[in-house]
Amino acid sequence: MPKSTNPFFFVFSRRFLAFCVVGTVGLLVDLAALHALAPWAGWYVGRVISFIAAASTTWYFNRRYTFADAPAEGGAGLARQYLRYLVSMLGGAAVNYAAYVATLQFLTSPYAPAWGVAFGSLAGLAVNFASANWVVFRRGPAR
Repeated sequence: MPKSTNPFFFVFSRRFLAFCVVGTVGLLVDLAALHALAPWAGWYVGRVISFIAAASTTWYFNRRYTFADAPAEGGAGLARQYLRYLVSMLGGAAVNYAAYVATLQFLTSPYAPAWGVAFGSLAGLAVNFASANWVVFRRGPAR
């Protein structure tokens, strides 16, 4: 089966696996920021801020490693790419945040916020990968 029609191609691609590794780094940033912010901002507002910190981190590493073959953007183009990345991640962020809130509502464990971040990250993974791959870091027309 050609890779373009194989539904499992992206799951086993180097790009998807690198996206998952970068996402794990983002998860760690997310957790650290959330736990640092929660005493002042609370678990819900802190989660919004920690998501922005994680998304900024993943943008940098995805740009540098996962999608290094995408056309380079410098200066103002780089700022546009960053904003396009943040906006394109909002679909995954909505799924992510919904899973996070649901986890906080249903788990009474002191680890519920960490589980919520983990479940949210997994829930938003497919949406975020599709957005990054086909919107933010698209390769452009073949030469």
